[in-house]
Amino acid sequence: MRHLNTPSLALGRQSLQDAMLRLGWPPSAIFDAQLALCELLVNAWRHGDTPAPVVQILSIDHGILRVTVFDESSVIPTAQTPDLLSESGRGLQLVAGLTSRWGVDPQKRGKSVWFECERDAA
Repeated sequence: MRHLNTPSLALGRQSLQDAMLRLGWPPSAIFDAQLALCELLVNAWRHGDTPAPVVQILSIDHGILRVTVFDESSVIPTAQTPDLLSESGRGLQLVAGLTSRWGVDPQKRGKSVWFECERDAA
């Protein structure tokens, strides 16, 4: 398990890559997970009122990796269906397409938004 309190996309991406390389994940799965993490971090900054969200990277059960981003907003995000010309609103659809599953867990203060990747699905 690794906890990272970061305002940096680069640091978050690098930490996730390092963890996944140590666990033997393929490069394509690492890229997908990094992209999903970036989306959750940007959401935490933009919508979660959190300048330095906490990131947790866990290896759970056989070949499953869970990445969680904690922010200070209690507002639960939902996947949007933006119109074709919208410049935003597709982030959680992207996360859903890149990962095995994602979800949100309310916390005493704020929430955690997470996704899981399965090695066999990579």
